[in-house]
Amino acid sequence: MSDYEDVSYEVEGSTAVITIERPERYNAFRGRTVEELIRAFRTAWADRSVQAVVLTGAGEKAFCTGGDVKQRAETGDYGPTESGMFEIGNLHKLIRDIPKPVIAAVNGVAVGGGHVLHVLCDLSIASENARFGQAGPKVGSFDAGFGSAFLARVVGEKRAREMWYLCRLYDAGTAERWGLVNAVVPAAELLTEAKAWAAEIGQKSPTAIRFLKQSFNADTDHQAGLSNLAMSALDLFTASPEGLEGATAFAEKRTPDFASHVVGH
Repeated sequence: MSDYEDVSYEVEGSTAVITIERPERYNAFRGRTVEELIRAFRTAWADRSVQAVVLTGAGEKAFCTGGDVKQRAETGDYGPTESGMFEIGNLHKLIRDIPKPVIAAVNGVAVGGGHVLHVLCDLSIASENARFGQAGPKVGSFDAGFGSAFLARVVGEKRAREMWYLCRLYDAGTAERWGLVNAVVPAAELLTEAKAWAAEIGQKSPTAIRFLKQSFNADTDHQAGLSNLAMSALDLFTASPEGLEGATAFAEKRTPDFASHVVGH
C-alpha cells in the first residue's frame, strides 16, 4: 500500500511479508511505525489467501531495536499517531491473535521492544549475525507484561531474569541453544528460509493451524492483563525523573545516573 511510510507489506503466494523500513534508526519503532504494523497485520488477517506472515527488518544490521529512544528524548513521546495513542500493547496482542502463524526473520540486532516482538512471534529464524537482548533497565524502560512473563515461558525463569537484569546481548547460537529461536541460517539465506517455512505452513489446513495457535495461546492469554498493567505503569514511569534520565542519557551517549533520580523504593 502506497500510504505506508515506516513499513512495507507484500504478499508472495500464501505468505505476507511485513518489513520494518527504518534502517537509519536500526528499525526502532515510533508511534507511526506501530500503527502501520497493526494495519499490515490486520490486512494479512483479512486476506484469505494469506496463511502465514513473515516479520523482518530492513537492512543487515537490525531486526528491530524497540522504541525510538531518540524520538522520546526529543519530544517526550514516540511521535504523533492517527489515534493519538502509542499502541504497542495492541500490536503485541495482534501478533498473538492473528489466526495465522507469524515467523520472525531476525536479520540483525533484536533488542528491547524489538526483542519482545520476535519473542511473541510463533516461530523465529535468525541469521548468523543476529544478536538478542533486552535493554529497558539501561534506558529507563521495561516490559513487565508479555516481554518478561512470556519470555520466561520460552527460555525459563533464570534465563529471562538474566536477560532483563543484565541487559547483555546474546549471539544466534546461544539463542538457538536456549530455545529462543528455532533455527539459525547464513544471513544471505534468511528471508528465503523464512519464506520456505511459511510456504510449508501454507500447505496445511488453515482451520487446523488456527485452532492450534489459539490452543497454544490459551495457556498464556492471562498475561494480556499483566501487559495492560505494565503499559499503564510504563506511561507513568517514562515521564518520571528516573525514566527521563534514561532517555536523555541515551541521546547524549553518556552513562545514566539513575540513582540520583529514583523517587521511591
